[in-house]
Amino acid sequence: MSIKKNYAYNTLNQILRILISIVSIPYISRVLGATNIGIYSYTYTIASYFILFIILGLDNYGNREIAKVKNNKILLNQVFTEIYLMQLIIGLIVVFTFYIYLIFFSDKYKIIFIIQSMYVISAIIDINWAMCGLEEFKFTSLRNCIINIINLILILLFVKSSNSLLLYTIIMSVGSIVNNITAWLYIRKHINFVKVKLNDIVKHLKPNLILFIPIVAVSLYKMMDKVMLGSMANIEQVGFYENSEKIIKIPTVLISSLGTVMLPHMTSIYFYEKNVDASKYLEKSLYIAMIISTSLCFGIMSISKEFVPVFYGKGYEVCILLYLILLPCCVFLAFSNVIRTQYLIPRGKDKQYIKAVIIGAVVNLMINFVGIPRFGAIGAAFGTLIAEATVCSCQAIDVRTELPIKKYILRCLPFITLGGTMFAILYMVDFNTSNIVQIFIKVLLGILIYIVGLFGILNFTKIYGVDIQFLKRK
Repeated sequence: MSIKKNYAYNTLNQILRILISIVSIPYISRVLGATNIGIYSYTYTIASYFILFIILGLDNYGNREIAKVKNNKILLNQVFTEIYLMQLIIGLIVVFTFYIYLIFFSDKYKIIFIIQSMYVISAIIDINWAMCGLEEFKFTSLRNCIINIINLILILLFVKSSNSLLLYTIIMSVGSIVNNITAWLYIRKHINFVKVKLNDIVKHLKPNLILFIPIVAVSLYKMMDKVMLGSMANIEQVGFYENSEKIIKIPTVLISSLGTVMLPHMTSIYFYEKNVDASKYLEKSLYIAMIISTSLCFGIMSISKEFVPVFYGKGYEVCILLYLILLPCCVFLAFSNVIRTQYLIPRGKDKQYIKAVIIGAVVNLMINFVGIPRFGAIGAAFGTLIAEATVCSCQAIDVRTELPIKKYILRCLPFITLGGTMFAILYMVDFNTSNIVQIFIKVLLGILIYIVGLFGILNFTKIYGVDIQFLKRK
């Protein structure tokens, strides 16, 4: 299947997730309240750390290794069997460890933790890394869409009050297990288990652990924020941060969707299509990622004053400031995601990637230890913003002699300037009407401003040539 179709399917999945979030977040915020959301986020985050030790670096390593051998049926069966058996063995050990944690170390929210253990169990059968390596994005995307819609329906039907936290957790956990089981029903058409030796399984451990290092580092400023807020501030602050962080996912899921699709394709180019100019894919992907991030990031910031009270209800006013701090992360994420998924990982330059995220994690932890006790969620938000900027800068510095980074930055600046201008104009405007009407007017004006500005950039500079034709497989 072509890159264009893969990206379309993956983007469809991400857009649906955004739409579901738009429906579910305000509903859950009002029904469960900030404290219950904080409890769910806190317990889910801890469960997610155990999941990390099951998946390790498979999202990148497994994806890349499957992409290398997908055209050779014999090697494909062997590599998949070796990698999955490694995942299975590690997964059983981690699940056992998780239950030891629940018995001896978990004194709060024990019932919620037990339900969250279904997430941990589901990670044992998570083979999305193989589906991505095979570039089977149609099935993966449609499956995720169906599961997410069913989850939303169940939430709207059964989660009715602040006493529904247990039911909400069950719905989300069971959905994860069902999602991963369905992947096995499909992948049997492509891959069969074969007999392998223990040494063949173990050989994947070291390179997988290498790519696990940045996963752990990233988790320190993606998930540890909530753990630190729960222990150093309070559960309500976790709820504020959780709700605000979800909004970042609106621009970033579209950016990560592009990276997910391009990683196995770029791996194939670097290994098998030496005559193909990979740089053209990277450059145009970068411009598209910047257009997505700057338009959505600054657009959401522009309506934050009106959006937060309408979206969440009363009591979430601090989220307005959190939006303004967290959303600029999307610009740094866009740049670093393209460099990581379309150059560093496909070319096996894992050390540069690892170094960048470790530095970012250290910076984030330092800021969190100072900022969270004094400023709560706002301190955590600043830590995340500076960490993302640090990771982006480190990656750019590391590849500056291999890629024309200066050119990329100069050509991305007009997009950032355009988004910033749109935000500056709309944020200060007050039309003296209801918040809902103001949101509607500002969204229309923002679209107009950005499209006109984008038209000027693309048509009068003659340096971009951004179109969707490069998404077609040559």
